[in-house]
Amino acid sequence: MAIITFCSNETKETGQTLSLVAVAAFMGIEHNYKILVVSTNFNDLSLEDCFWEHNKTRPAGALSNERKKSVGLDSGIEGLIKVLNSNKTSNEIVKNYSRTVLRDRLDILLSPVTKSYQEYVEISNYYPDILQIANRYYDLIFVDLCKKMPSKQVADILQMSDIVMMNLTQRLKTIDDFMQLRETNDFYKRKNVMLAIGRYDKFSKYNNKNVTRYLKEKKMLSVVPYNTLFFEACSEGTVIDFLLKVRNITDETDRNSNFVKEINAIDNNIIFKLQELQMKI
Repeated sequence: MAIITFCSNETKETGQTLSLVAVAAFMGIEHNYKILVVSTNFNDLSLEDCFWEHNKTRPAGALSNERKKSVGLDSGIEGLIKVLNSNKTSNEIVKNYSRTVLRDRLDILLSPVTKSYQEYVEISNYYPDILQIANRYYDLIFVDLCKKMPSKQVADILQMSDIVMMNLTQRLKTIDDFMQLRETNDFYKRKNVMLAIGRYDKFSKYNNKNVTRYLKEKKMLSVVPYNTLFFEACSEGTVIDFLLKVRNITDETDRNSNFVKEINAIDNNIIFKLQELQMKI
């Protein structure tokens, strides 16, 4: 029963969404957890496109026809909000309005359909409540925190998160900006804040060893290596197929071996951190 939020202080592409997808999907395959991924993105289907073909991201509905007839509501977060406003809630209500990727293991709460930013702002007010309800049913909830979400909702979600996964890039400015953020905001000094470098290039001057030293971190930063086949799978809706194919690679010369190794390491670090935090309660 934990909320893991992926976020970034960088307005440009950090690989945040795809890093979350890799970590959550791999964990869904390898562990017997009930996992929910929450896409809070505005007018952006990059997360959904990782699991379904682009034109099949939003099917006729995530709900069964019988369920739709019984409640008379839309599927997805908009439909979920209508139910919440009618006080027809249960521990499984979020699951009923999410879409299944791996049965009893991995569900996705799709991003809002609206293209109106004002409507998105109104919808974003419900995310903290939705996460609290979902947390009663799911073992792990991964939140892809949208940079366009209003600051109050961002702060609320970060505060209620058990783990905050801060996504960095191998740009010196991004690293320096995070250092400045941590110096001015004590929140980012908390024990539950973890750091990860997305779209990682081991040949960069700013490799994880050097960045770890630069930031004066006690533990080595996690990384999500850049992997061509993974990024292609993300654009084709075949991430699960890709991970199932590469998860048992033992040949260390295979270009996918290191990718799997690092994703598995992040998953283990998250589990260990949750156990560590639980012991301190």
